[in-house]
Amino acid sequence: MPVASTRTEPGPQVVDTMSDSTASSTTANDLDLIYLKGIMESPAEQEESLKEVHLSPVRENNVALLQEILRDLDPFKHRSNTAAELTSILTQPHFQSLLETHDSVASQVCDSPPSSPGDFVDHNTEDEYKHTYPPPDAIRMVGIRKVAGEHLGVTFKVEGGDLIIARILHGGMVDQQGLLHAGDIIKEVNGREVGRDPRVLQEELQAASGNIVLKILPSYHEAILPRQVFFKCHYDYDPANDNLIPCKEAGLRFETGDILQIVNQDDVNWWQARHVEGGSTGLIPSQTLEEKRKAFVKRDVELAPAGNLCTGVGGKKKKKIMYVTTKNAEFDRHEILLYEEVAKVPPFKRKTLIVIGAQGVGRRRLKNKLLLRDPLLFGTTIPYTSRKPKKGERESRMFAFTSRSKMETDIKNGRYLEHGEYEGNLYGIKTDSIQEVIEAGRICILDPNPQTLKVLRTSEFLPYVVFLQSPEFEVLKAINHSAVEAGVVTKTLTDEEMHRTCNESTKIQAAYGHYFDLTIVNDNLDETYRTVKAALETVSKNPQWVPVTWVF
Repeated sequence: MPVASTRTEPGPQVVDTMSDSTASSTTANDLDLIYLKGIMESPAEQEESLKEVHLSPVRENNVALLQEILRDLDPFKHRSNTAAELTSILTQPHFQSLLETHDSVASQVCDSPPSSPGDFVDHNTEDEYKHTYPPPDAIRMVGIRKVAGEHLGVTFKVEGGDLIIARILHGGMVDQQGLLHAGDIIKEVNGREVGRDPRVLQEELQAASGNIVLKILPSYHEAILPRQVFFKCHYDYDPANDNLIPCKEAGLRFETGDILQIVNQDDVNWWQARHVEGGSTGLIPSQTLEEKRKAFVKRDVELAPAGNLCTGVGGKKKKKIMYVTTKNAEFDRHEILLYEEVAKVPPFKRKTLIVIGAQGVGRRRLKNKLLLRDPLLFGTTIPYTSRKPKKGERESRMFAFTSRSKMETDIKNGRYLEHGEYEGNLYGIKTDSIQEVIEAGRICILDPNPQTLKVLRTSEFLPYVVFLQSPEFEVLKAINHSAVEAGVVTKTLTDEEMHRTCNESTKIQAAYGHYFDLTIVNDNLDETYRTVKAALETVSKNPQWVPVTWVF
């Protein structure tokens, strides 16, 4: 039996057959047949042509060559548009990164293909191997061009011995470029291996200028578009004074009342946010982090009980009575409200006007002035009482009279906004009476105890809350003296009472300031009246930021 040769020549009949096919074929396979015939006729030559070609770089120092070319072009770029355009192309970060990457690859000698990773992998420690020895094609070079002092919008952390991108600030330089992602491992910066101190790297990048080339091991994550979330801030924050923030330069400063858009809440301690008016994205403490810092700070919220709950328009003030409201114990727990989710809505008319303030700051006088000046715009409730009418006292003028048993039943069923007892008689404001004023098309003015804000600040009542802040002691004393001389009030307050008013005003603002839409120092009643009227008109004609619970 003949033995097959390791190298055989094609039979003449095969070549002839292919020649006939080539001559007679008119199909799209003509070129394939000609090529195949050539291989069969001269296999030795084809073997030579199919031998692996070892490529070698023309040069390994293209970056230096580029700098030399730029120096030669410099004298001409101001006189020649062509030279200027060429200079612009050669100085692009991506072009320079391409040359730097080429030089890096050209300097490496790879005569034989790299060994298979499986040759070295212990299958019991495969995950560890993947982390320590990434496949060569996973490494990427990313070029960035920046100005010294400009923040890249990225922070770093150490994880598993590697320096990793912890977060990328929304809207920052790196985010806009889109070449880096959270979780990417930083291997080198400008050809130099990075250390393990994220702060050192942060400072170096902050001070660097010109071209920066990062050698990274990517960590690919599917991008998820963040939900549109807006928060109203109820405290002041300055990152320059925060020792916990990962990077002070990346922090976002804000003040009480500012509206922020929260663009990322992935980090349990640090959110990414920006002002709705514009500006760059920065880091702010999360609700959880700031609560931990403030949780053990004692808040002084012991307030004097309400003193004018149960008087009608122009009525004589009663003595202090105990404040009670539905689920009072639950509502009066200390709370730490740092951020409040809000939504922007079209203009609308508020249903109620809530006037809050310490006793003696002029709440009653402002309420009466609004009711007398604008009776078609404003209305108010009539307090209910279980006492018997006095001689000459008319129903529905100062009080609505009812029986004690009826009041107790309604109180038990939660039909009263607030209630109290004085000299054995019950007094209170009924929730239905507020709705009656609203349904009549008027804004219902209320001057309740501050705790009722937790009940009233809902979509049912849509309140505009005005806080009448007490002026300084000396100013308050002068106002009281002038009011007595003008006959507006009959009682001259003692220094002790005025000091108590100032202190109580401070406590109310500290405990309930996050509920206020407008704060006014009531040192001029006419000016206060005009300010309140103007504020109500403004919110009825312009878009407003309201608690998100009013909308959804």
